[in-house]
Amino acid sequence: MTEHEQLGAPAGPEGRPTRPGRVPPQAPAPGRRETSARSGPDGDGTAAPWPDMMLPLLRTPTADRQPGPEGAGAEPPAGVEPAQVLELALLVGELLLASGEAAEDVEAAMLAVAHAYRLHPCDPQVTFTRVAISYQPGPSEPSLTAECSVRRPAVDYARLAAVFRLVIEITVGGMAVREAHGRLVAARRHSRRYSGRLFVLCCGGMAGAATLLIGGRADARAWLVFASAVVAALAGERLSALVARHDLPAFYQFVVAAVPAAVIGILLSFNGLHLRGSVVITGGLYAVLPGWPMVAAAQDGLAGFYLTAAARLLEALYLMAGVVIGVMTVLYVGVNNGADLAAQDVPTGAVNPPLQLAAAVLLTLAFAVLLNTEPGTLPAVLLNSAAGWTTYGVLVNAGGEPILATGLAAGLVGLSGQLMARCRGSSALPHITAALGPLLPGSVLYFGMLAFVRGEPEVGLSGIGRAGAMAMALAIGVNLGRELARLFLPAPRMAAPPRRRRGRHRR
Repeated sequence: MTEHEQLGAPAGPEGRPTRPGRVPPQAPAPGRRETSARSGPDGDGTAAPWPDMMLPLLRTPTADRQPGPEGAGAEPPAGVEPAQVLELALLVGELLLASGEAAEDVEAAMLAVAHAYRLHPCDPQVTFTRVAISYQPGPSEPSLTAECSVRRPAVDYARLAAVFRLVIEITVGGMAVREAHGRLVAARRHSRRYSGRLFVLCCGGMAGAATLLIGGRADARAWLVFASAVVAALAGERLSALVARHDLPAFYQFVVAAVPAAVIGILLSFNGLHLRGSVVITGGLYAVLPGWPMVAAAQDGLAGFYLTAAARLLEALYLMAGVVIGVMTVLYVGVNNGADLAAQDVPTGAVNPPLQLAAAVLLTLAFAVLLNTEPGTLPAVLLNSAAGWTTYGVLVNAGGEPILATGLAAGLVGLSGQLMARCRGSSALPHITAALGPLLPGSVLYFGMLAFVRGEPEVGLSGIGRAGAMAMALAIGVNLGRELARLFLPAPRMAAPPRRRRGRHRR
């Protein structure tokens, strides 16, 4: 849900308009023809990718920026109202931020839309739950500002890809403002690619794959642990959904989602089969522990968005606190009654490379489906994940430090993800996030919590710090891969995607 405070003529105390209400796309005035966005600089409907064009401009101080894109005049085209363009850019930023895009890329997309319609100078601003864009028509005229709040963002990579492709069409092929607005509304409503049952199964599959990835065994007991983690994850997901129906905050959803994994892990550790309850708990919590939010927070901090990075990190800490409360309440009872949850049972390297590689690919597939990644992108994501996990396993087995190996593997994943995205003309995030799933520091976070339960605060702090270092290594690797791709990989000329024909088709 969003709240919009939009565009008006009277200026407020800071020079911003104060008239409330959203500005809907309007029909062009009689006798005026609505003009679409301009084509590429060569006039042939092709151009360099808009992130490559906008990121250098975005990183330039406002006073030093060029007045506008090449070939653009000082005014918007005839028939294009500044209010409509700002509304369109705002909706693009809102959908991208709610879909999981990084703050810098959201600002770049908003700036690209404004420049495509020759609306300059414009200044987009993005924080954790707010997007805004302002336009200064002239030195003596009041500025126009549009802003909205993004409520309850949910990562949706199918919607992210649709908006990314639409921005390409706007900046390369040209599109009328009203048509672009309609396409964005449709992308918001119709982005679901998988059924609800498949989402639930992937939640359990992700937990089971994590037990094989962490445990590195394929005997009968390992498969029993696999099944136990699947059951724990499914039970946690159902409890979380039940709490969400009552509109309780996400903190309480994470508390109840963490309890089944801890209960089943404790019960398994009490039998005489020598089952590893710690692996069950780690696998059952893999989809719950906020590993990726920590990486996203570090990535925004590296890009200079410190307020957004701090907000993301604080959110991750609160969610992790919910997991800690849910798990530690059960672990405290189990550990004090003789439950064996020692961390020595879990290997740190690739002890069974074929099995762990298959588990990493399965975990990535489940993670990608949970992120609503488009089906056509899944093969590239799985290939990227296999390359990243193989790099990590080779480096660790060769005696390398796991944190350094994580950073190098993340750099490879980031670079190859950028290359895949450039070839497909899409966002790099769907190619990277799920591929990093096997490298997320979920098990390290769990053993840090276990140390606190066992009365070892120094070991616990060390584990939490190690998890933070791994998240930072992942963020640095992804960010470095992105910058290397932008600086050294050739930027392909992009053409507007072909328009789909509307109407009925004969069978």
